[in-house]
Amino acid sequence: MEEMEEELKCPVCGSFYREPIILPCSHNICQACARNILVQTPESESPQSRRASGSGVSDYDYLDLDKMSLYSEADSGYGSYGGFASAPTTPCQKSPNGVRVFPPAMPPPATHLSPALAPVPRNSCITCPQCHRSLILDDRGLRGFPKNRVLEGVIDRYQQSKAAALKCQLCEKAPKEATVMCEQCDVFYCDPCRLRCHPPRGPLAKHRLVPPAQGRVSRRLSPRKVSTCTDHELENHSMYCVQCKMPVCYQCLEEGKHSSHEVKALGAMWKLHKSQLSQALNGLSDRAKEAKEFLVQLRNMVQQIQENSVEFEACLVAQCDALIDALNRRKAQLLARVNKEHEHKLKVVRDQISHCTVKLRQTTGLMEYCLEVIKENDPSGFLQISDALIRRVHLTEDQWGKGTLTPRMTTDFDLSLDNSPLLQSIHQLDFVQMKTSSPVPATPILQLEECCTHNNSATLSWKQPPLSTVPAEGYILELDDGNGGQFREVYVGKETMCTVDGLHFNSTYNARIKAFNKTGVSQYSKTLVLQTSEDTDSEEQTVPFPVPSERLPLRRMSPFSSTLNLQPSFPRRSYFDFRSSPHQLSLHSSLQSLNAPGCNFETQPAPYSQLVDIKKLLAVAWFAFDPGSAHCDIIFSNDNLTVTCSSYDDRVVLGKTGFSKGVHYWELTVDRYDNHPDPAFGVARNNVMKDVMLGKDDKAWAMYVDNNRSWFMHNNSHTNRTEGGITKGATIGVLLDLNRKTLTFFINDEQQGPIAFENVEGLFFPAVSLNRNVQVTLHTGLPVPDCYSSRASIA
Repeated sequence: MEEMEEELKCPVCGSFYREPIILPCSHNICQACARNILVQTPESESPQSRRASGSGVSDYDYLDLDKMSLYSEADSGYGSYGGFASAPTTPCQKSPNGVRVFPPAMPPPATHLSPALAPVPRNSCITCPQCHRSLILDDRGLRGFPKNRVLEGVIDRYQQSKAAALKCQLCEKAPKEATVMCEQCDVFYCDPCRLRCHPPRGPLAKHRLVPPAQGRVSRRLSPRKVSTCTDHELENHSMYCVQCKMPVCYQCLEEGKHSSHEVKALGAMWKLHKSQLSQALNGLSDRAKEAKEFLVQLRNMVQQIQENSVEFEACLVAQCDALIDALNRRKAQLLARVNKEHEHKLKVVRDQISHCTVKLRQTTGLMEYCLEVIKENDPSGFLQISDALIRRVHLTEDQWGKGTLTPRMTTDFDLSLDNSPLLQSIHQLDFVQMKTSSPVPATPILQLEECCTHNNSATLSWKQPPLSTVPAEGYILELDDGNGGQFREVYVGKETMCTVDGLHFNSTYNARIKAFNKTGVSQYSKTLVLQTSEDTDSEEQTVPFPVPSERLPLRRMSPFSSTLNLQPSFPRRSYFDFRSSPHQLSLHSSLQSLNAPGCNFETQPAPYSQLVDIKKLLAVAWFAFDPGSAHCDIIFSNDNLTVTCSSYDDRVVLGKTGFSKGVHYWELTVDRYDNHPDPAFGVARNNVMKDVMLGKDDKAWAMYVDNNRSWFMHNNSHTNRTEGGITKGATIGVLLDLNRKTLTFFINDEQQGPIAFENVEGLFFPAVSLNRNVQVTLHTGLPVPDCYSSRASIA
């Protein structure tokens, strides 16, 4: 019932309808409110003037909206006559219901008659406050509109249902709550008033008393006044005109107003329209039911949105906290590196201070001694020691030569934190809208003619399919660990060629590539099976896959390293197979076919266990010294196989190939050995200190040797002094057995001391430290010494 209240209120005054009338547009308005919004029209627009002009327009031309419109199309707040540019405009107002209404152009004349009987000005016009249709009144004025008796009855029932508890109608002061109602008297009584005014005796004994609620219902159901004809107020409606869609009385039919119209009985049409209204209400009821269900769905959505918002906020906070935690961990790691660099710089400078202090004390003592010798007056005694003193002075002066008085370490920290990519990523951090976007790129195609391996390096090349229309923003190259383990990313970027260094010798790797863009990633390409070198004759095992010199592939130093260098690649010494899962398609090549002129790959299915079927030999490597990672004082010659130094201090140089698996042996011959220096030989990490003797830090494992004895050194710890030194022409052998995790040294084909180091694992590079008094030459691709092989076979 409360939802119906807006239907029962006048759009002009905002109160319940009082004496409502029905306008031709089927909307209702209070009779008093209708009189208040009347507007007088010009004389030329009156029905009488139009009939006089012979226009033949009926009295109901006011239904035409174009004839007279007081509604402003632009909703400017003003209304004007549609047909008169010079007509005065009338400002419009809004009713309490928010409906735009138009006040009269002039106040109505004062009258003592009721609103229904008061005369209406001639040529008056009224505009419906709801649909804004304008119409001109005829001579009958507002009496020409029928009264809505049904609406009045609905309003009465609604107001009675909304009233407070029924009170006694006979209490003189404060009315008490009624307990009964007499249907014959139509009066509500409380118990005292009923006993006093309506005793149950005499004629009143026949009256029927009912409870107040039942009495209210019976009052609602009591017959109301029958509506009368608007043209004949003394006549009741008895028929219904189908064409005019209005009830008429008997006198209207006698006068012939509806002579050519279809007229039906009022009761029959009443039942018919009730049935039609009921059917229409059934459809509207279904829509209302759907609307209620929809509202329930919307309310559930509100609750779900609130729950999802809380969950999403918690997830967002957790993600941001994870980023902050990761940043704090990275901050701690970077601070640890800074502290380590700080300690390293202090250690180097303090060591140089100590070294220079000792040397300066020796030099000062020599100078004072020489001055005292000069004071001697014995020529023969002076000449006996003068030559030796002169040589000592020159030797000491030479020791203070180039580089000695230069600081080994700068005060500046050669560390620069590049945080711009991270800041840019933070600024670009945003939510990803879950919407349909462009498709993912096509699967890349591996270019076999440009893929190869060389020793323990692999070069791979790929391209997009020729008919691909979706561009790729980058590629992801994945390699396994050489033992059939999980794949891991070794390169992500826009290049289409990449060289991976630092792989295991005598190992088989699986490689695959996929493309990506903003939408997602493509499918993986076919799997490429790569075999690293394992034969001593690997110089002859060459598959001539030409790589254009103008293309510079990305070279990755290790599959587990994050360092990328742009270097030209020279692919040689290759032995690989191509396998496409799940069909195991293999491109297999034997050693004989590799060396044959005009060799071709033969496509044949082969199980993976038969892919590597070569001579069972120990893995060997061919490599040279690496000028790119060596100290600037190192001097290279003989295709980077021979090195010496320009400084009196020890400088470190590394080999170009790193080892992480297998057994490897190489030798160094001493080409020059002056003044009994102590060069060091061994292995080191890629980030070893290059300006001190090998083994001074924890990144190197070495043996340093002079002309009489040798020591093993790691992290500045000297162990296992062994007799036997080196001279010019001596040979030093280094045996790195990563299968047993040991490092052993040899001098002139004899093992020098016990096994130098055990439990060595990771990636190691051959390393040497020397000064200007030593020159050595590297020899690689050598077999393991027989003495070690025999002991290994016995073990």
